[in-house]
Amino acid sequence: MSVTKKRKLNGESSISPLSTKDASPATESTPQNGQKSFADLGVMDSLCEACESLGYKNPTPIQAEAIPVALEGRDLIGVAETGSGKTAAFALPILQALLNHKGNLAFFALVLAPTRELAYQISQQFEALGSLISVKCAVLVGGIEMMPQSVALGKKPHIVVATPGRLMDHLEKTKGFSLRNLQYLVMDEADRLLDLDFGPQLDKLFKILPREHRHTYLFSATMSSKVENLQRASLRNPAKVSISSNEHQTVKTLLQSYIFLPLKHKDVYLVHMLTDLTGHSTIVFTRTVVEAQRIALLLRTLGLSAIPLHGQLSQSARLGALSKFRTKGRDVLVATDVAARGLDIPSVDAVINYDLPPDSKTYVHRVGRTARAGKSGKAVSLVSQYDVEVWLRIENALGKKLSEEPDMKEEAMMLKERVDEAQRVAMRELRSMQEGKGRKGGGLRQRHGGKRARDEMDREEG
Repeated sequence: MSVTKKRKLNGESSISPLSTKDASPATESTPQNGQKSFADLGVMDSLCEACESLGYKNPTPIQAEAIPVALEGRDLIGVAETGSGKTAAFALPILQALLNHKGNLAFFALVLAPTRELAYQISQQFEALGSLISVKCAVLVGGIEMMPQSVALGKKPHIVVATPGRLMDHLEKTKGFSLRNLQYLVMDEADRLLDLDFGPQLDKLFKILPREHRHTYLFSATMSSKVENLQRASLRNPAKVSISSNEHQTVKTLLQSYIFLPLKHKDVYLVHMLTDLTGHSTIVFTRTVVEAQRIALLLRTLGLSAIPLHGQLSQSARLGALSKFRTKGRDVLVATDVAARGLDIPSVDAVINYDLPPDSKTYVHRVGRTARAGKSGKAVSLVSQYDVEVWLRIENALGKKLSEEPDMKEEAMMLKERVDEAQRVAMRELRSMQEGKGRKGGGLRQRHGGKRARDEMDREEG
C-alpha cells in the first residue's frame, strides 16, 4: 500500500477538501479467504492504512455490519459480545466523517463511557486510528484535577471522551466549553452506563446537546429495557446491528470449567493454579476491594508477580497497574469487577473467578477478558460449598453444564504450610494499610502502614 501523506486537522477551522483518491473509499479487492476488508466496507485509504499498521487484518463481525450502516449516515444501535471490536466500529466512521467535514472541527464527536479506564482506552484507539491525520482527543474523567482537562478543552480537540458526571461538571463550570456544534454522540457500554446510575446526567445532557444534524451511536453488550428507553430518548430511526442475540453467550474459543472445593482451602488452590500458570497472564476476580488487596499481598509474599486493581486506588495507580499487566511486567492482575467490562487487554491467557460474580451477566463479562479476537483462553471458577446455588444459576443462564477440573487436592495441599504463613503476613500488611486509612484517609497510597509495604506498593502501582 502506498504511503499516505500525513495531514493535520485544524480544530479551529475547516480543512481543505481531500483529493479524489483520499476522499473516496479504498478499492482493494476482497481477500482470497472470503473475508471482507476494511476497504470493502467503504473505509478510505488513510484509515485502512492505519488499521493495517495496528494489525487489524480484517473487520470483526460487529465492524463488518456496523461500519457500512454508519457510513450511510444512519443512527446506529450495536449489540455485540464483549471483546468484539466495538470501538473501531464507531471510531472509523467518525474519523472518516471528520476528514470529509467542511465546517468547524472542534468538539466534533463526544464518546460517553462508564469507567475512567475505558475512557482512556477509547481515546488511545481514536488517536491510533487517526494518527495519520493528527486527531486530537481530550479525556474528561473524575478522580483527577479539572484544570488540566480544562486546558485540554481550550485546545479545541476533535474528540472528547468522557464519563457523564465529569462531562457535566465541565459543561457547567469550564468557560468557553460548549457542545453546540457536536456532530456525533456515542454511548459505549450503554447498559453499564445505566447500571452505574448515570441516568440523571444523561437526561440533563440530552437537553443540552443539539438534536439537529447529530448522529448518535449506542453500543451495548446487552439490550435491557433501560437501554431501549435510552435509545428512544436519543436516537432517530436507528438501524440495529446485533451480533450476539444471547446476552449470556461466551465465545467458542473459551474453555470454561470449575473446581469444587472447601471454602477454607480457596487460597491454597488458587496458589497451586497460579504456580502452574507462571509466565501466563492471568486475571483473578474478587468480590471486594479488601479481598483483592489481600490476595495481591498474599501472592507477592509467595513470590508470584501480582498487582491489584480496584476502585479505591488513585487514578494513576489504576492506570499504572493496567500498564504493567498489559506490558507483561506482572503476570497476575487481582481485580474487582472494575476490570470486568470494556477493558482491552489483548493477551490474557486465563481468568480465575476466586469469588463467584453476583449474576450471570457479570460472569460473561469477566470471562470475556480472555479468548478475545479469535484467540483461545481459559476460565476457571472456584466454587465452595456456599456457592452451589449461585453456580447453578450461572450454568442455567449459559444453557450448559461446565466441566469440573481434575482433582488437584493432593498437589494443592502440599502448599498449605507455605500459604498459611503467607496469609498471616498478608493480613498484617493489610491491617497496617487499613490503620493508615484511619489515620490519614484518602486513597490507598496513603494507607500503607509499614515502610516496607509502603515502598513496595509505591513501586508496584506507580
